[in-house]
Amino acid sequence: MAAPAPPRPLARTVHSAPRRPARRRGRTRLELVLLLGPALVLFAGFVLVPIGIAVYYSLYSWNGFGPLTDFVGLQNYADAFGGAVFRGAIWHNVVIAVLSIVIQLPLSVGIALLLDRKLKGRAFLRMVVFAPYVLSEAITAVIWLLMLQPNGFVDEVLRGVGLGGLVHQWLADPGIVLYTLFVVMTWKYLGFGIILLLAGLQGVPPELREAAALDGATAWQTTRHVVLPLLGPTIRIWIFLSVIGSLQLFDLVWIMTLGGPANASTTMASYLVDHGFKRYEFGFGSAVAVVLFAICFVFALVYQRFALRRDTAGALTRAVG
Repeated sequence: MAAPAPPRPLARTVHSAPRRPARRRGRTRLELVLLLGPALVLFAGFVLVPIGIAVYYSLYSWNGFGPLTDFVGLQNYADAFGGAVFRGAIWHNVVIAVLSIVIQLPLSVGIALLLDRKLKGRAFLRMVVFAPYVLSEAITAVIWLLMLQPNGFVDEVLRGVGLGGLVHQWLADPGIVLYTLFVVMTWKYLGFGIILLLAGLQGVPPELREAAALDGATAWQTTRHVVLPLLGPTIRIWIFLSVIGSLQLFDLVWIMTLGGPANASTTMASYLVDHGFKRYEFGFGSAVAVVLFAICFVFALVYQRFALRRDTAGALTRAVG
């Protein structure tokens, strides 16, 4: 009897990745062009092209009339940073941004946590808190301009409650005008932060709070160690929007004070409009606009790199998964 033949080794199977047909790849590219093309054209036309034009104008001394003939290079930028008013305007924007984080953020978080509880009339309270944000900046500025005028509503209320010593020239005192504007900003924009944080609180699972309570955690410990960490991505988004809005502040300042008195409330945007449109220094105003854009752009990149990168990566991971 012949010996059985040895078993033949199994051939290694090589799995090659399926190759997408050329027709399918061409169809995908066509879909990308059709879907992204209009958006890219609009983005280029309304964002990139104006930025390029502003940079080009900033290199000339131009009053807005006639051709661009007086090339000055970077002199407009040197004049801007060399002027005390513009440096003060940058400082005012920074002060507003810092005050927004230090004061508005705790207020928004505290009121949002309060309105997240089951309270009688909670829907009405939310509407009242959010109502100022619905008003336009112009209406808000006019309302507060009337209330803050000498012997106006604010002064009469302070005298009525026995605090007449606190009455000031709210919009005419260089020492307090910037902080007066910040109070108006807080009244106007606080509701947006509260609604944003309330939306973030909806994503906190109630099971985590119940588990913390079962473990003996107090309400403050639950809020500090469970709720606030989960609310972190929403808080970071709010900080980003608040800082960018503070750097671009214009409407309230322009209507209420025009940057005065004595440039005590001037911001970069109001300085830009004052020189670019009122004084017809369009080349210089374009340089200021480029500086404002650069500051906001650099902040956005740095904040994205060090603060929002983890949140964005987590969102992308969840979307892919």
